[in-house]
This record gives sequence, C-alpha cells and structure tokens, in this order.
Amino acid sequence: MTIEPFSAVDLIAQKRDQGQLTKSEIDWFIGAYLRDVVADEQMSAMLMAILLNGMASEEISNLTNAYIESGNKMDWSELTKITADKHSTGGVGDKITLPLVCVAAACGLMVPQLSGRGLGHTGGTLDKLESIPGWQANLNQAQMLEVMQAAGAVICAANESLAPADRRIYALRDVTATVESIPLIAASIMSKKIAEGTSSLVLDVKVGSGAFMKSADRARELAKTMVDIGNSAGVKTSALLTAMDVPLGHSAGNALEVKETLEVLAGGGPADVIELTIALAREMFATAGVIPEKDPETSLQDGSAMDVWRTMITAQGGQVDAPLPQARYSHTVKADKSGYLTNLDALAVGTTAWLLGAGRARKEDQVQAGAGVTWHAIPGQQVVEGQELFGLHTDDESRLPQALGVLADGFAIGTKEEIQPRLPLIIERVS
Repeated sequence: MTIEPFSAVDLIAQKRDQGQLTKSEIDWFIGAYLRDVVADEQMSAMLMAILLNGMASEEISNLTNAYIESGNKMDWSELTKITADKHSTGGVGDKITLPLVCVAAACGLMVPQLSGRGLGHTGGTLDKLESIPGWQANLNQAQMLEVMQAAGAVICAANESLAPADRRIYALRDVTATVESIPLIAASIMSKKIAEGTSSLVLDVKVGSGAFMKSADRARELAKTMVDIGNSAGVKTSALLTAMDVPLGHSAGNALEVKETLEVLAGGGPADVIELTIALAREMFATAGVIPEKDPETSLQDGSAMDVWRTMITAQGGQVDAPLPQARYSHTVKADKSGYLTNLDALAVGTTAWLLGAGRARKEDQVQAGAGVTWHAIPGQQVVEGQELFGLHTDDESRLPQALGVLADGFAIGTKEEIQPRLPLIIERVS
C-alpha cells in the first residue's frame, strides 16, 4: 500500500480557509485525482473552495503546469517558420478563427489551431467546419504537420493526450457550478494552448451579453491572468478585449458562418468581421515579433488568404467546391414599423440560433449544419416597415415558435434617440 505524502481533506480545508497551496501540493492533488486516490466529491469540494477564495498567481501557474504535465506536449521544431495561435473565449457569430488563420499563414506565420465544439449559445469552430462535406477534425500530430507544411495552417480537434487532467476536471466543473472561476478558466485554456507547443498566442477575450464575461472588468482580469500564465511559461502572449454586446457579422450558425467566411476571404463580407480579423492578425505578428511578408489586409484582396483556405480544407478531406448544407425550413421576420434598429442583443441571437438547432445543450448532442440566424440590419441603421430583418433557418419547423419568441425580445425598432450605445469593437489591449 502506497503512503501518500498529503491528505486530500487537509488540502481542501487549507483552501477553504483561504490558504495557499504549494506546487508540490497542487501536483499531488491533480495527480492523485487521475489515479483515483482523490475522489470526485473531494475534487468538487476543492473546485468550490477555489471558486469562492480564488488563487494567487503562483498557484494558478502551478495548476496550469500540473494540467500540462498530466499529458503530452506538441513539438513543431521541424517547421521553418514561427508558430502563432489565437484563442477566443467565445461569442455569437464569432467565425473570426476561420479567416484569421488563413490571413496569418498567407502573411508568413504557421498556425497550429486546436479548436473546440460549441455548447449552449456560443458556436464552435469545429462545428462550423464540419458543415463542409468530407472535412475531418481529428488529426494526429504527424497529420497536423503535413497540413501545416502544405497550407501554413491547420484547424483541428485537440488530441485527448493534451492536458487530460483539465478534460476530466472540466466535466466536474460543468456539473458543480464552478465554471465561472477565473483561476480555473485561465488554467483550463492556457494548459491546452501551452501544451499545443505554439511560440506565441493572442487571446480574444469577449465582453458583453453574448460573452462568458459580461463586464470589461471581469474580462480584463481573465485576460491579465492568462497573459501572465503564458508569458511565464515562455509563450509570448497578449490579449485583446473585444465587443460581444452585438453579434459579429450577419450570421450565426455553422454552414451560414462558413459562407460568410468565404465572402471575407473573397475580399468582401461584413465590416466588423474584416476589422477584427485584420486587428487580430496584426496582433499575432506583433506578439510573435515577426514582420509580416505583406499587410494582412492585402491577403484578403490578392486571394492569398483564400489560397490557404482551399489548401487547408482540401488537405483535411474537405470538398472546397461542394455546396454547403441548407436548412429545410426558413422563416422571415420583417420590420413591423419604420424607424431605427435600436439594439440587437448578442445573447438573444445566440440563443435563437441554438434553439433552431445550430448548437447543443449537452456535449453529446448533434447540431444541424444548416440551422441558424441571419440578420440584414445592425443597430443604428434605419429600417422601413416590411423590410426583411431576420432569416431563421432550421431542419425542424417545430423549433420556430420558441426561437421567434426569444429573438423578439432581443431587438427593437424606435427613434434615433433610442439607439443604445455600443461597445467599441476593440476595447483595449492587455499585454
């Protein structure tokens, strides 16, 4: 029988009483949990103690490192260019990863982008790409390397060998109301990004009703925590706080967002999607300390970003010229009067898309590739009675009434004076 160096109960009590845990105590607690020496209920108690009492920066770094050391780390030393990555904390209509990796690669970076699937009202990058016929999310490191050497970028699912402690603990956080803890969020995100082996990282931390962080103060705290973890681990890291009070672009839904991505890569598309893509691309080069081979904006105009897209999607089995899935049913919402669109709430739009089938309530749920919402006006724009404002798309017509009810509470038409103030698209930089 192995004699353990620590007692789970003692460490839980220490954190409960606002004490700090040492590196060796954190390493043991995480390792013992994976060995089933620490039980689920004990880990749940520790997570709640962390949520209530927080962690010092050294504790957060040690927790992140314990997550990393629980699995494997990727190595990109074979690549001839600098690797850089971007992570978004999630939002509505947030398809930015799709054009961004193409722009960054077209301008001289290598981008190993490990992404996830959506849950609730926020969309998932892998769900969007899986709407492309034939596209494969699951690649091993050798396959990732092949795609990056061909295209300069790859987007795929995280290997289960990366930070397995985080994966197991996240499942507990989900059912114990401890998801909102900034130390736990930061350790979860950064452990996977550091284990991914990238040289530099830009974080897109969303703020607003459609974001995980509703206030700029909370978003700033999370951004600073993650930037400190990355830089102390030797990964050059910076963050932009960006707006998610209003959804991005003009669509929320998997195939709908791929269609919008193609518009951006073809030199068109919504102004906010273009602006944020270019800003994050420039931030990726600045953080990596690399001079771009061309201005990121140029890559959208000269077709080089589109070339990366076509090569990357094809290399992962995707049929780049195949038609994207379309929902069986569509419903149009028209303006019932003339005036100005005074607001468009990101959370309401995201929830509408989710109710239509674009998202999932549980990790095992299936999503509808063609489901979602499109909108044809943004807050502040003048509209006229009878004008088409929204399109709702779903494979299941019975979903429409509830979705319409949620959407109706998420926008209003009124006078110019009633237009609600919006957050700036890019709020601030944290480095």
